[in-house]
Order: sequence, then structure tokens, then C-alpha cells
Amino acid sequence: MRYRPTAFGYVDPDVSRCVEWDRAQVYRLARHLGYSVMWHDLSSVLPLFDQVRAADVDAVVVPGPDHLGPLELNRVMDVADVETVLPRLSFARWSMTWAGQ
Repeated sequence: MRYRPTAFGYVDPDVSRCVEWDRAQVYRLARHLGYSVMWHDLSSVLPLFDQVRAADVDAVVVPGPDHLGPLELNRVMDVADVETVLPRLSFARWSMTWAGQ
């Protein structure tokens, strides 16, 4: 992770009605939460989880929960927090400690 908190902005173009608007909303929320923003690479063949892990960011910001499937959300939460614009939700990354310890 970086000295300044960094977020990965992600907008699924297949779900979004207006990609530019969703990108602006994601950017606005990320900046409001104190993150500098990096954007996903649409031309990459890597799944979102691998892009997030390689970018080593603190959070992933999406326009809404429909931009991530449940399995994708689960995988991303292994390495980063997830924030959604509308509805305003926060999903904290999974803890690395075991409950039995």
C-alpha cells in the first residue's frame, strides 16, 4: 500500500447506463473518502481481483453493488475494502485472523 490511501475505481460498462456519469460519481466518492484514484484497465484480460491485487490499493469504489457479482465481491474483499456510491455501502476487507485464536 502507498503512503496516501489509494482506491481503484471500477465501472462495469455492461451494467452502467452512462459510463462517464458513473466514473464521475466514483471519483467524487473516492476523493470525499480521502483516496487518490486509479482506474481499472478495460483492455486487460486479467480479472478485477488480479488487477486490484497487482495495484496494491486500499479500496475499490464502484457505482453500485450490481457492478460486482457476489463471487467477485468476495474475492476482492480478500485484498481491499469495497465502497459503493448508490446505495452508499461499505464492505470491509476480510480479517486475516482466525476466530479460534
